[in-house]
Amino acid sequence: MSPLVNECIRVATRPTGIPAPGHFRMDTAAVPPLEQGQILVQNQWLSVEPAMRGWLADANNYASVAVGDVMRSLCVGVVVQSRAKGFNEGECLMGWFGWQKYAAVQPAAVVQKITATDLPPSLYLGVLGLNGVTAATALDKLGQPQQGETVVVSTAAGGVGSCVGQLAKALGCRSVGLTSTPEKVQACQTRFGYDHAINYKTQDIGRALKEACPNGVDVYFDNTAGPISDAVLPHLAIGARVIVCGTASIANWDPPPSGLRVERILLTRRARMQGFILFDHMDTYPSYVRQLEDMVRTNQLAYSEHITDGLDTAMGAIQELYRGENLGKRLIRL
Repeated sequence: MSPLVNECIRVATRPTGIPAPGHFRMDTAAVPPLEQGQILVQNQWLSVEPAMRGWLADANNYASVAVGDVMRSLCVGVVVQSRAKGFNEGECLMGWFGWQKYAAVQPAAVVQKITATDLPPSLYLGVLGLNGVTAATALDKLGQPQQGETVVVSTAAGGVGSCVGQLAKALGCRSVGLTSTPEKVQACQTRFGYDHAINYKTQDIGRALKEACPNGVDVYFDNTAGPISDAVLPHLAIGARVIVCGTASIANWDPPPSGLRVERILLTRRARMQGFILFDHMDTYPSYVRQLEDMVRTNQLAYSEHITDGLDTAMGAIQELYRGENLGKRLIRL
């Protein structure tokens, strides 16, 4: 039997801004023999995340990727060989397998086994994976929304934002989404059930929020930072909670960008602002997956996937995210 051939995408140079295709290179090599304790996974789906920009730009990031390494990524794949206890050929796994065709990993790289046969495996990289669990965990633990409160979400049609809006509605809240195109505004209103959707590129955000949130913003789920958030924060209600989940609108943090000073707003509104990284909450990951699975099965949670085929299409996918070209979860199908 001829050896398996792996194709992978490695980091070629460290970007200073948004990663582009030129920051990666494609490598091909034979898959080495599996070592004791390893699992060989054949990837079927690769994930693309806005957070990847931070992983690549800063060597001191919480999940930095070194130049020369395979690009870090969550993936869904099938076990084709196992020398690790508890893992068998044919099992479907989701984990940190990287942008490559085959991954030889230790069990610690596996986030979960996918046992549901009635749901598409790709969902475990989106609405049932990092995106959905981030939305559910952050909204629940940090946002703590109460029935009747107003929840505002930036990147409202994206993988995380679209989940946040629907979860807020399921809790009896009013949901207001901020997004970038007429198509995404329509998706927010018709597919994801937002009470209001604001196009931040064509509308005055402050004026639109004043109309949509007459009693102020109780929870702001911030995926963007920058001018969008500067326009939202003055509308915080007394006791508001701000979840800082992403900074997608900031292309470069060196030198630090200027913007609104938030201290007076937080003080006078008695508001709380807190950063969120899902890796701090992995102990509760499975419970939120089960909650989201039930919502998908009962059609309480809609989702969209933006899929391209072929490993090579991953190299420009982060750049596409930051240009706002995706509608829904960005995936690469192998």
